[in-house]
Amino acid sequence: MRVLVVDDEKRLAEGVRRGLEAEGFAVDVANDGVDGLWRARENDYDVILLDLMMPGMSGWAVCQTLRSEKNWTPVLMLTAKDGEWDQVEALETGADDYVTKPFSFPVLVARIRALVRRGSPERPVSLLVGDLRVDPGSRRAWRGETEISLTSREFSVLEFLARNAGQVVSKRDVIANVWNDDFDGDANIVEVYLVRLRQKVDRAFGVVTIETVRGAGYRLRAGDA
Repeated sequence: MRVLVVDDEKRLAEGVRRGLEAEGFAVDVANDGVDGLWRARENDYDVILLDLMMPGMSGWAVCQTLRSEKNWTPVLMLTAKDGEWDQVEALETGADDYVTKPFSFPVLVARIRALVRRGSPERPVSLLVGDLRVDPGSRRAWRGETEISLTSREFSVLEFLARNAGQVVSKRDVIANVWNDDFDGDANIVEVYLVRLRQKVDRAFGVVTIETVRGAGYRLRAGDA
């Protein structure tokens, strides 16, 4: 099994390399994100161990870039940040698992082996609606060849519309699937996000694909804009 370790802490990376080689792994090491990204592109690995915080190019950026390029090699994030939102961001960027530093080496090896057993399953395919492409795997969207900058919540609303392209979805449907059934805030929050999406996804490109169906809800047109 071939593993790539990407960490700017050279002593830690070398210690992990020696330990993994003693466990029978073949290990390559990169000490910055740029080199790590190059190695991940040029070689086939069973697992990539990726430090979260690195100068030049962070682990977040490396992982997101790989996922945008359809590289689904399992990624295990190594992070000294143990806040729950740091962990959430790591997973939403495309990582498959994470461990916080300092970590138990036997646990690290067990998690690597678990990822290897799991393999690299096919990730969610892009949703195509006319010239609009929504990629749930990388949480990115494009109109033609132009990428659209979206917040996490904006993307979630757009993804829900794209999964139901051509169908009318109610405000309650959007809230239940993007927020949750227990949401007790103002339901007009949905309209706020639809206004933002129309500006970014439609008006910026001179098209109208996100429609309001009076008295019923919203619809993303499935045909050509």
